[in-house]
Amino acid sequence: MHEVIGLITARGGSKSMPHKNIALLAGRPLIAWTIEAARASRLLSRTIVSTDDAEIAQVAAAWGAEVPFFRPSELAGDATPHILVVEHAIRWLEEVEGRRPEYMLLLQPTSPLRTAEDIDTVIALAEQREAIAVVSVSPMDRHPYLSKRILADGTLADFMTSDIAYLRRQDLPPAYALNGALYLNRRESLLRDHTFLPPGTLGYVMPPERSLDVDTLWDFHLMELVLQDRFGRAS
Repeated sequence: MHEVIGLITARGGSKSMPHKNIALLAGRPLIAWTIEAARASRLLSRTIVSTDDAEIAQVAAAWGAEVPFFRPSELAGDATPHILVVEHAIRWLEEVEGRRPEYMLLLQPTSPLRTAEDIDTVIALAEQREAIAVVSVSPMDRHPYLSKRILADGTLADFMTSDIAYLRRQDLPPAYALNGALYLNRRESLLRDHTFLPPGTLGYVMPPERSLDVDTLWDFHLMELVLQDRFGRAS
């Protein structure tokens, strides 16, 4: 079995919701839901948090994650690509610990409904297929063939053309969207290709009920209701 390191990325700044990653969600910090899923995984070698924020680091450590380094401030901006954050962690592991894991698994704390079983299934799939990458997706709620755009004169037009004569939803080919929950990539590919979606990436389909993402305050309120309904208020 290859070494797979889970990397939870949690910067301190957030325009939509300050300190979102440690805001209490159904009784526990948002980041704790992801830490617990990662720690329950049978196939992850370790779970590391990359953050620039001392308070987030303290909370993450209290919930059982490793925080072996602080992310440089230049990698903690609103526009910082996630790929640079993961590459920083890869280089730190090699330069400081001499470790070169086969795979890195990016776990964003804004996907708290992802489970340990999802994590282990993605890793097992990568092992079985010797995949360069496996990324989680979910069925699209609104099919792209049914999407519209508004022209300059205010009229509606098809967003994309289709050769399907009658666009009944049940007749459309399945369409999937990245759900942001799981990005499993070979270390060498990340450093070489600088993308989470290199050619040959496999898709792991997650159901909509585990694919919700917390981005805004409204998302946070909806997730609170989902988690309280599913698990009750955590102590």
